[in-house]
Amino acid sequence: MLAFLGRLSPTSASRLAMTYGLLFAAAVAVLIASVYLLTARVLARDVDNVIDAEFDGLRDDYATGGLPALTATLDRRAGSWGRNGAVYLLVGPDHEHLAGNLTAWPFAIDPVGNRVEFAILAHEAHRTTMHPVRALLEPIDASHQLLVGTDVSDRQHFLRSLRTASAWSVGLAAMLAAALAYAYERRVTARVGALAATCHQIMEGDLSRRLATHGTHDEFDRLAIAVNSMLGRIEHQTRAVKATFDSAAHDLRAPLHRARMRLEARLADPSATPVVRREIESAVADIDRVQATLATLLQIAEAESGLAGGRAERLDLGALAAEVVTLYEPLAADSGLAIDARCAPAPVVGTRQLLAQLVANLLENGIKYVPRGGQIAVETVVDGALVRLDVVDDGPGIASEHRERALAPFGRLSRDAGAPGSGLGLALVAAIARLHGGQVELTDNPGGGLRVRCELPAAPPPAST
Repeated sequence: MLAFLGRLSPTSASRLAMTYGLLFAAAVAVLIASVYLLTARVLARDVDNVIDAEFDGLRDDYATGGLPALTATLDRRAGSWGRNGAVYLLVGPDHEHLAGNLTAWPFAIDPVGNRVEFAILAHEAHRTTMHPVRALLEPIDASHQLLVGTDVSDRQHFLRSLRTASAWSVGLAAMLAAALAYAYERRVTARVGALAATCHQIMEGDLSRRLATHGTHDEFDRLAIAVNSMLGRIEHQTRAVKATFDSAAHDLRAPLHRARMRLEARLADPSATPVVRREIESAVADIDRVQATLATLLQIAEAESGLAGGRAERLDLGALAAEVVTLYEPLAADSGLAIDARCAPAPVVGTRQLLAQLVANLLENGIKYVPRGGQIAVETVVDGALVRLDVVDDGPGIASEHRERALAPFGRLSRDAGAPGSGLGLALVAAIARLHGGQVELTDNPGGGLRVRCELPAAPPPAST
């Protein structure tokens, strides 16, 4: 049973299975113990009834004919041991033998109570054995005591056999309970594992997946049916939202592009005055910001819906971060900033384009807000089952009460009201991290500034061939 229990995994299903298995085994043990105790009690009562009846008959002989009649009866029954295991002994004041098939007083000290048990040495064919005896010992007058008993060897042998059978029954019941618990735990774990795997695929963006049903109409089937119905509605709403975004993006891009082309054509007109040129340049910049904001909103919507394009692959986040840092080093140098990259190998499974966008947004954020002479540090490490990307700067940082809002779309702080941007950079970072099964956390840099920590699941080791 311990071998079975040792193979159970530490899950709710295994704990429930072990609990019911132990309860089943305990119930069987209690039932068998009760049967054994009741059987032993019935056998003891039957023996006592036989002894009492025999003792009452001898007491009647004594009442009728006195001590001579009782002695004569005992002498006639002296051979009862060989036939039915009966034991008789009549003793005087000093326990001297007067009659019966016991030759001597069998007790070293006077027993307490009238129901006694002892063993006698019996001579059988070619051997001598000890036989247990249960007897009734009572005085028949002021100076004589009468002992009437019977050999209980058969009863004790039966009880020993019953104890052995009971022990085997409890052991087999415990093994059966352990086997049933193991089978139940394996079945439930397999069902839950399949449901979890499907849910993981759905969270990765495959909204067409559905939980499997087995046609048993049990709790798992009812749960799967309810979740599948919910997934169908979510998939419909997600595709409707994506279609709305795509349509809006298509409808807005064309007029924005035409407006920008007209403004650029007007800007190229030599007759335009300097004032008109400045207004046109400002309008073109506004259109560029609207287009950039629209593109970022579409990226966030796709990432949050799990429909972001790109094929997931095994890649080194450390190497990818180092490449992005190399691209942004000239821009950081123009802003008077230094970038310190410590990118250790960090294998993940994800979309290269989106993860590169994540690193780029964090670097752009630092370059935008860190004052000249500051530093940005980029580090990747593997921490157990997680890959950690830290982008740390010594800029103004973000107060703890504003960090949750900073990760939301358009989460601009009041101090950044005049700064360029739409407040979507960190929101896109958080959406990409969630799409890859990770999370983003904003904390203080111990040296002053902000630490943005992205934690993503580490890629499993490649399968050996």
